[in-house]
Amino acid sequence: MTERLTLATWPTPLEPAPRLATALGLAPDDLWVKRDDLVGLGGGGNKVRKLEATLAEALAQGATAVVTSGAAQSNHARLTAAAGARLGLEVTLVLAGEPPEPPERSTGNLLLDELLGARLVWAGATSLADLDAVVEQEAARLRSAGTPTYVVPYGGSNVAGAGAYAEAGHEILGQAPDTSLVVAAVGSGGTMAGLVHALGVDRVLGVDTGAVPDPGDRVAQLLAGLGTPVASADLRLRRDLVGEGYGVLSAEVRAAMELVARTEGIVLDPVYTGRAAAGLVAGVREGVVVAGRRTVLLHSGGLPGLFGHLGATDWS
Repeated sequence: MTERLTLATWPTPLEPAPRLATALGLAPDDLWVKRDDLVGLGGGGNKVRKLEATLAEALAQGATAVVTSGAAQSNHARLTAAAGARLGLEVTLVLAGEPPEPPERSTGNLLLDELLGARLVWAGATSLADLDAVVEQEAARLRSAGTPTYVVPYGGSNVAGAGAYAEAGHEILGQAPDTSLVVAAVGSGGTMAGLVHALGVDRVLGVDTGAVPDPGDRVAQLLAGLGTPVASADLRLRRDLVGEGYGVLSAEVRAAMELVARTEGIVLDPVYTGRAAAGLVAGVREGVVVAGRRTVLLHSGGLPGLFGHLGATDWS
């Protein structure tokens, strides 16, 4: 087993959110926030835990370059660029969509990708499978030029990455052993899989972001690889907050972002953590999140993406 790298500061804080809890009708001590946005590398976020495992594999295999993929405002892509800069790895990011047209400037995560020195390859409007194909083409091109190259999976979500994310679950239990429920956004599946592996299926509520068409199946496959078999139908996974699609800010998510910001001074993003917060709000309303039990909202990062998403700029 490859020894993990250390790319950030651990453990991340677990902070009380008493004003948010009270606003939702909970007791002040019922709600806490796991601050995986405060890891310290490249703008922060949950993907760093996974990159500590996947990039350790890359270095162990002798890679000097890595290729990965994501949406235009991908947090994973940004943090791969940051980790590559820290480790001296050449980073190629294959991004869905088209590059910003002049005179527009790169914004949000794209601006940071460029600042961190990543090479950007635009794949156009494409499916996830086609995006993976472009990644393999770029990796093959680098290898044919004599550059040892490692492919980091979409979202960093392979078995190694999911296993690394189980550490977040163990940290939460160490910080608050009486935790009843953790609410987390679900993109490529590795974060939820790691949490379920550490905490059990009953203590993790995932909120689908629309990043992939089959989030439940992806989480179940990763859990099987970790030796924790769970049927996708048994996962606690909300799929009702995707709205008009990944990257589109809905009224429910906007309201949740405003509530968290204006009660706790914590800023979320419109794709991942905003949806997780909307799932939390809905969970309280429906009786899934109840008073008297400790609930943890996972802040998985993503703040830079707020400044690159259309529809997330008018907060008057």
